[in-house]
Amino acid sequence: MRKRPIVSAAAGALALLLSVPASAAPAGPGAAGIGDPYYPNAGNGGYDVSHYDIRLKYQPTTDELEGTTTILATATQDLTRFNLDFVLDVKEVLVNGRAAAFAGTGEHELVITPARVITKGSPITVVVRYADRPGEVERGGQSAWLRTPDGGVAANEPESAAWWYPSNDHPTDKATFDVSVQVPDGTQVISNGTSTQSSRAGWTRYTYRQSKPQATYLATLAIGRFDIRTDTTPGGLPVITAYSTDLGDNAGAARASVERTGELVDWLSGYFGAYPFGTVGGYVPNVPTGYALETQGQIFYSPAQFARGTNTSVVVHELAHQWYGDSVSVQRWSEIWLNEGFARYSQWLWSEHENEGTAQELADYVYNLYPADHAFWTVKPGDPGADQQFAGAVYDRGAVAVQALRNAVGEDAFFRILKGWPTERRYGNATIRDFQAYAERISGKPLSELMNTWLFTAAKPAAGSAGVVASSPAKSSPAPTATAVVPSEPRSWKKIQETNTVHDHKD
Repeated sequence: MRKRPIVSAAAGALALLLSVPASAAPAGPGAAGIGDPYYPNAGNGGYDVSHYDIRLKYQPTTDELEGTTTILATATQDLTRFNLDFVLDVKEVLVNGRAAAFAGTGEHELVITPARVITKGSPITVVVRYADRPGEVERGGQSAWLRTPDGGVAANEPESAAWWYPSNDHPTDKATFDVSVQVPDGTQVISNGTSTQSSRAGWTRYTYRQSKPQATYLATLAIGRFDIRTDTTPGGLPVITAYSTDLGDNAGAARASVERTGELVDWLSGYFGAYPFGTVGGYVPNVPTGYALETQGQIFYSPAQFARGTNTSVVVHELAHQWYGDSVSVQRWSEIWLNEGFARYSQWLWSEHENEGTAQELADYVYNLYPADHAFWTVKPGDPGADQQFAGAVYDRGAVAVQALRNAVGEDAFFRILKGWPTERRYGNATIRDFQAYAERISGKPLSELMNTWLFTAAKPAAGSAGVVASSPAKSSPAPTATAVVPSEPRSWKKIQETNTVHDHKD
């Protein structure tokens, strides 16, 4: 694989000062990062994106990708230049219809200098034309473009966008999307949202529209040979599922799991409220990876997730993210518990539903499984660090924290919180402290000690501390005890643990 080439500057001399009044504060460059402590160079400052229009042509046999992406944005400051996150070879950049100078720098920065200063509050239209072989472009020794025998896939967290379209690559800058991809006849394209297709002279164009705000890493693209199925839930929500035509031994288990998407999204709606997007589905490409990813409305599953047979638990996990992670997204990547703690807890709720172990029994099991000196307890789910962002403790200890909340506030308040939070914060971003404030408002109880103990302390919480024990008899039994003997393993435990590879690509 080759490293990304540095793109040459273009468009000549710029008359920047001529458009700046003498009395105005001097314009300046937008920041090269959005300010996330875990990923300092992720995203960019100086503008806010409202829409991406991505038009691509892809040849699966050679991995040749040609693209034109149009970005609609608004300046949040006076700008002399700004950055996009992108790693492919750029041919031309236009800003508000005029040729702009551009250069590649660092691992993923495309630095753009427009022909005129952009004033704060004004609209920006950026057109980027590019061509490359994304599977050959590395960043940090890796490529986020997954080559397959019949095409390629873009699905990764915290980033994959840079391998197929330029963007402001951070969850805080959500936008709507139009994605249109031309491929040879006989090849299919999967992306987010509603779709149409047309054919001409040996090529088929697939066009997808995501009309709800979407974070850049949640946009997905898969090109190859797929069996695509369409249906609706009983409530009329379109369900789109797709499977590589060459899944081998995993094909049956994959279909038996993912084809339950409509049923499971309806079931989760009972806990989380109305489903937030216009379509739902999932796809299973022929990739050698082991993870799954909550790509918005069209979930990516590796076939390895079904290597041990059907696994509806992983489908529940990724569907739960549509509320907790996709609709309500993190403000900073350190807030990952808001995504993973609740997605794992949804698996525990499914276990209850299937009579394979209650959430309380699973919490007891996790608590007693790891002794106090185990490294498991050194990970703080509320701020695990970039190197531990997707550690197992973020999921399992994070889910025990959710059960502790349930016991502390009681059943009625807990389920009002579970449903009300993604409703009140729909399509936005939030922090753990935002969630705490909401839970305190709904329950009428102080939760600072509980949150600090379970999410921000690098030690095993004492049994019965910080609201862990239910304050009154409820449907759940008292939460984690200090017994030295590990409780019996819930029947669902092994199947839930099979989903622990959902984010192995980020460990």
